[in-house]
Amino acid sequence: MARYTGADCKLCRREKMKLFLKGSKCMGPKCPIEIRPYPPGEHGRGRPKETEYLLQLREKQKAKRIYGVLERQFSNYYVEANRQGGKTGENLLTLLERRLDNVVYRAGFAKSRDAARQLIRHGHLKVNGKKVDIPSFLVSEADIVEVRQKSLEMTPFVVARAEAGEGQVPAWLGVVTEGAMRILVHSLPVRQQIDAPVQEQLIVELYSK
Repeated sequence: MARYTGADCKLCRREKMKLFLKGSKCMGPKCPIEIRPYPPGEHGRGRPKETEYLLQLREKQKAKRIYGVLERQFSNYYVEANRQGGKTGENLLTLLERRLDNVVYRAGFAKSRDAARQLIRHGHLKVNGKKVDIPSFLVSEADIVEVRQKSLEMTPFVVARAEAGEGQVPAWLGVVTEGAMRILVHSLPVRQQIDAPVQEQLIVELYSK
């Protein structure tokens, strides 16, 4: 399966903001964007003219990079969001938030979405009692996501239990870390519950051209 294999920190520098792709590294002084707060490359310090198209493109790229999806997959999410009723931009963010890797990350079971994807691909998570190893799996209301019993003593999950309560879990998820490690999807997320720094209307305008 195709995936981005380059340096995550360059993506943050490209968007000129922290996308929190590297977990705890993003919170410390060694975060590259703290040292070089400008886009990478020979012309990174330049100031290109910010046209309407460029602003829209950058917003789409930012959303892709935050959630760790590639171009074709992101386009498919947009098509599905447009097909649904309501506001296309909000539908798009809801679909991205429903990804299993995002849910595991939001619940605090992984330090980053990339780490969550690795845990899922290695078969450490179940949804409604069945093993799921597809990071793009979309959860639904009332789904129960849980760590497999034999995986509970792995270092990432031991750390997650020790740090339970330190991070903020969105209201649409319920988390249990005592004994078993479970996530209950109370409801599907609405825009007010999604803290991704994305102006989704710019993405809709880009695809509407």
